[in-house]
Amino acid sequence: MGSRRKKNTNLYWKQVFQAPKTRIGFVIVILFALAAIFAPVLAPHDPLYVDVSIKLQGPSLAYPLGTDQLGRCILSRLLWGSRYSLSYSFAVLLITVAVGVPIGLFAGYVGGKIDSVIMRVIDVFMAMPMFIVALAIAGTMGASGAHLILSLSVVSWAEYARLARALTLQEKNQNYMTALKAGGCGHARIIFKHILRNILPSIIALASMEIGSIILSIAGFSFIGLGVQAPTPEWGIMLSDSKSYIQTYPSLMFYPGILIMLIVLAFNYLGEGIQNGTAKR
Repeated sequence: MGSRRKKNTNLYWKQVFQAPKTRIGFVIVILFALAAIFAPVLAPHDPLYVDVSIKLQGPSLAYPLGTDQLGRCILSRLLWGSRYSLSYSFAVLLITVAVGVPIGLFAGYVGGKIDSVIMRVIDVFMAMPMFIVALAIAGTMGASGAHLILSLSVVSWAEYARLARALTLQEKNQNYMTALKAGGCGHARIIFKHILRNILPSIIALASMEIGSIILSIAGFSFIGLGVQAPTPEWGIMLSDSKSYIQTYPSLMFYPGILIMLIVLAFNYLGEGIQNGTAKR
């Protein structure tokens, strides 16, 4: 049984990385993750250090990508920005998965009136315009990174709950469920060891597709002043700070903009590969 499961897992990941663009997306994601982890080592300067005497300088040995309007090292801010953008995005993703998946599992497994009530709540959240609700929450609570994470999590968990419920209902109708219950297997063991394990690839596929949208949302909220606040070196803030220089120094907006585009594209490629691999299971 163990060898067969290992063989199936190896086959699944082989199918996931079959497409070249999936491998490209994976490599880009790993590079960004390494940049975020080792930002304190890779950054040549303090990303918060201001020296207006060297503002808006071009690339040089000391400042490989030049300096911004306050004389801060652009490369250092981009490297530290990857840490903030990715960590905030994964925080939102973890919260939404940790809240939504158990609710969906519980609703689908229990069924009946409890399932109906939970589904009505999920439908209410799914009907809400995500950006508008998150905007209202962030605006009411105040602009900060923590409030941004909370506001995006509040409006995102329902999608995972709905998917987990639908997949749980499918698993409940499988023949092995009858055998497990007849063998005296407890409800918790059935849910977490069998159902959750079988639906997890589909959850991962959805999460990998959604992470790009979360990164864009975080950058967008920071850009309009309702997310991470200056002088934090976050990509959305860097875009916002440089919008006044778009005609005279377009590179200030180009660097964070191209990084956002690359990481979102990479996660989309990776998510597409995981989704295709899950469909072939």
